[in-house]
Amino acid sequence: MRKLLSYPHVVSRAGGCGGRPCVAGHRIRVSDVVAWHDRQGFAAEEISRRYGLNLAEIHAALAYYYDHVDEIEADLAAGAELERRMRAESPALVRRSVRG
Repeated sequence: MRKLLSYPHVVSRAGGCGGRPCVAGHRIRVSDVVAWHDRQGFAAEEISRRYGLNLAEIHAALAYYYDHVDEIEADLAAGAELERRMRAESPALVRRSVRG
C-alpha cells in the first residue's frame, strides 16, 4: 500500500502560480526554490534571507521536489525553453526587462 504524502507548506491550486506547486502564502513555486538551491547553490538560510521564506517552507518545497522530480524538472525545462525562445525572438525586449 502506498502512503499518501503531505507537504503542509506546499499548495497547488488552479489560479495560483499557474496551478504549479508553490509555497503556501507566497507566489514562490517549488521550482523556484529548487533553482535557487540546486542550480544557483544558495543554502536554505540564504533563500530564507533573500526571499522571506522560513526554513520549514524551504525544506518542504525541497522534499516535494525529491518526491516529484519528473514533474518539477519538466516545469524547469519548460521555463528554460520559454526563456530561450524569448531571447531568440525578442532580444531587445529581454535586455530591457533585465535592466529594469
